[in-house]
Amino acid sequence: MERALVLGATGGIGGAVVRALQARGVAVTGLSRRDGLDVTDEASVAATLGALSPGFDLVLIATGALGPRPEKSLRAIEPAAMAAQFALNATGPILVVKHGLRLLPRDRPTHLVALSARVGSIGDNRSGGWYGYRAAKAALNQLMRSAAIEVARTHPRACLLALHPGTVDTALTAPHRGSHPAMSPDAAADRLLAVVAAQGPGETGRFVDWQGESVPW
Repeated sequence: MERALVLGATGGIGGAVVRALQARGVAVTGLSRRDGLDVTDEASVAATLGALSPGFDLVLIATGALGPRPEKSLRAIEPAAMAAQFALNATGPILVVKHGLRLLPRDRPTHLVALSARVGSIGDNRSGGWYGYRAAKAALNQLMRSAAIEVARTHPRACLLALHPGTVDTALTAPHRGSHPAMSPDAAADRLLAVVAAQGPGETGRFVDWQGESVPW
């Protein structure tokens, strides 16, 4: 039976991914703050992941948050808030990669996926604002790209991805999406898993969306 590890398993997308995987007969381990996992604390990440046995075919990082007040102007930038965005949305996921790599077998194809966001694309930024979240997700994309290059040397069958889930009807997006259409978490999970399944070692290091299309860096 395949095994999957989902971090952020109590969130809208993370929870839907857990359900979708279980419906496919995958043995799923779901972790969240309720299990003592704090991705902003390396000791917590190391201890939580260190307690798991290796052999996961998929590790999906669905942690992260937008924050209560995305900056709409330069005047709104606060150093502490920006640092918190980086800790949660960039440093946290790469710490999971750092301590979770040992969980991936080397003798079969595996996936290590971090949920990113199109707003982290520098090339696609046409409206500005959301300084901290945009910058943190752009940093996450670069971190995953660098990690993919390094991991390929020891795990040549692994595929690392930064994945944009699209606009999903969750508590995170509700205050900010306005009239923008949003898909249900369950529909998003099915689409995301289909995209992941279609990516192999030759696609490692990509930044893709829920349709499998490349997103500009």
